[in-house]
Amino acid sequence: MRAGDILLSVNGNEINDVLDYRFYTREEKLTLAFQNRKGAIKHCRIRGDEDPDALGLQFETYLMDRHRSCKNKCIFCFIDQLPPGMRDSLYFKDDDSRLSFLFGNYITLTNLTEHDVERIISMHISPINASVHTMDPELRVQMMKNPAAGTSLSLLRRFSDAGIAINAQLVLCPGVNDGEALSFSLSQLALLEGVQSIAAVPVGITRYRDGLCPLRPFTSAEAAAVIDRIDAFNAQRITEGKGSLAYPSDEFFQICGRELPGPAYYGDYPQLENGVGMLTLTRDVFTDALTDAVPDSEKRVFSLATGRAAAALMRSLAQAFCEKYPGAKITVYEIENRFFGEHVTVAGLLTGRDVIDGLLAQGFSGGLLLLPDVMFKSRQERIFLDDVTEEDAARALNAEIRIVDCSGEGLFDVFFESVTS
Repeated sequence: MRAGDILLSVNGNEINDVLDYRFYTREEKLTLAFQNRKGAIKHCRIRGDEDPDALGLQFETYLMDRHRSCKNKCIFCFIDQLPPGMRDSLYFKDDDSRLSFLFGNYITLTNLTEHDVERIISMHISPINASVHTMDPELRVQMMKNPAAGTSLSLLRRFSDAGIAINAQLVLCPGVNDGEALSFSLSQLALLEGVQSIAAVPVGITRYRDGLCPLRPFTSAEAAAVIDRIDAFNAQRITEGKGSLAYPSDEFFQICGRELPGPAYYGDYPQLENGVGMLTLTRDVFTDALTDAVPDSEKRVFSLATGRAAAALMRSLAQAFCEKYPGAKITVYEIENRFFGEHVTVAGLLTGRDVIDGLLAQGFSGGLLLLPDVMFKSRQERIFLDDVTEEDAARALNAEIRIVDCSGEGLFDVFFESVTS
């Protein structure tokens, strides 16, 4: 097989995309049919492998197909709240079941065909991460502005009955799908055996909402009410001999000023990447690593910049580190998001310009600077959301920038290794 050839089938099974390819190449012996650049149909026989990547084939696109875009017009859509002039990829609304399985993306189910549904069931593609938002069909149509939003809820039952695990997400909007609507959604999702976790996250509000549905952030009292409602739901399940199923995201605790729960609250952290328990896990893993570490007198002087959401935790971890390592001096800078607005507090949505301006305004004068990896497009493409590069920021700040994995272990390792000569 050569570059430009087209893979047609594996063991007689038509290959349409990456899911077909990964599913059908796991057999011990494979017969691949392909069309070469001259249009001739060829066959080759090779050994299969549990890891499809080991076969050595690469394709023009990762999915071996086009991305499937979202057909909804959700009242809370974050992409609709982006200003013009940013790079094109940021405006693409993904709603692709294949990416849900491969990378954990959340899908709304509204653009699945019957073929898609049958394939998910027959291949047992599990888990499915579903953006549910509400289990009230009429309310779901109102929130997502798509007639299919209500009827597609029936797919949750089909997947559950087929043994497909489901992680559900509820983006909560105050006065819309919280309160009694939230209780209804929790109770209905709990009836589905396949539902293994439910995450509730608050709507994200930027300053670019002109012409969009009127929405506002949660107040402190409203955020506390969401936590209390979810805790009451879980408490009732526990009295029935069941475990916790629903979890508020870390943002709800920050909005109402409540202390973060301990690890027992989150069980096995089923929706960590959705911001559920991430701060607790980071804190506990860092603390464990610090407890086990051997103290020394090395000099460590550096700074760390992050968003408002994680700033308090970072200061706490830095203080604990400096108490054990007296030669350390760590300055944590909290960066305000002026680009999207004050209600956007996560580090991953800070622009390069906000980081630069925020640090200079707070007196940063250079040296070693730690920045969370979530601020950048990827480890390979080190650019911020506004296309400011790592090199641009380093020059503007006279800094040596080190991009860090902000897990508890990753943070401790970088803190410990940042010895000043």
